[in-house]
Amino acid sequence: MTAREIMRCVEITAPGGPDVLKPAERPRPRAAVGEVLIRVVAAGVNRPDILQRLGSYPPPAGATDILGLEVAGEIAALGSGVTGWKIGDKVCALVGGGGYAQYVTTPAPQCLPVPKNLTMVEAAGVPETFFTVWTNVFERGGLKAGETLMVHGGSSGIGTTTIQLASRLGARVLATAGSADKCRACERLGAAKAINYRDADFFPAIKELTGGKGVDVILDMVGGDYIERNVRLLATEGRLVQIGFLNGSKAEMDFMRIMLKRLTLTGSTLRIQSTERKGAIAKALREKVWPLIERGEVKPVVHAVFPLEQAADAHRLMETSTHIGKIVLTVS
Repeated sequence: MTAREIMRCVEITAPGGPDVLKPAERPRPRAAVGEVLIRVVAAGVNRPDILQRLGSYPPPAGATDILGLEVAGEIAALGSGVTGWKIGDKVCALVGGGGYAQYVTTPAPQCLPVPKNLTMVEAAGVPETFFTVWTNVFERGGLKAGETLMVHGGSSGIGTTTIQLASRLGARVLATAGSADKCRACERLGAAKAINYRDADFFPAIKELTGGKGVDVILDMVGGDYIERNVRLLATEGRLVQIGFLNGSKAEMDFMRIMLKRLTLTGSTLRIQSTERKGAIAKALREKVWPLIERGEVKPVVHAVFPLEQAADAHRLMETSTHIGKIVLTVS
């Protein structure tokens, strides 16, 4: 195998803590039918990467075991049947895995052009969060202008994206976050009010802020005992959208509330959805969100940048939950 056929990457040597992430060399992937090969410039770090490293979130069948669900870079090769892209195009893309590497393949429909006013590092922080927020908040949750949205974890990558998109598209946004600094960051991004859940119970605070009515949509990645409180906080015809379970996926609650208030409980996970579905989300983002980014109204918040070889340090930072926004790896 020649040097051109080898790439640098970071691999999981065994399930465990950040120290199991080690620099390695692997064969460079090749673009299959309908795929593009991307020379990676930067890759986003996300919570599912942590779970996969721990051994609790295995990749889908056929996907690489290399971490990384979003990248920005340049198209290096086109698989047969690909149209609309050419070698050298700068793209950001949702990938099924493999982002922590010099090269990665992904279906062409999951690529988007790098917005003209973003750096590659910023663009690498877009796909996973923007795909997730768009499909869950606006498609499944049906958030409309004039409604009130509450997002838990408002200072996370998902949270900072949600606050910006929802507020720019006409919703009133309330958030929870874990420190005064994080709450201020949420409010700077467009939240009408952020509640420090370490200092106060968010339930009575949100009730007061909504005049007892409750909120129309809740985006939650915490789960556990939040689920029952979320249901009680929803207004009539409200929607709870679940995208994670940091505190567990089981809860006890009175389902009569769902009937009486005509509530909708929904949720999704992005990685296992079809290429066609992800392509449809990409199309919606390009039409409805890319103009906001290119006008500077919405921008990914990048907290820290690490070289690829320091992926373990990036994971350590994410596990502290002290960051605001995205953590990104750069690939030289």
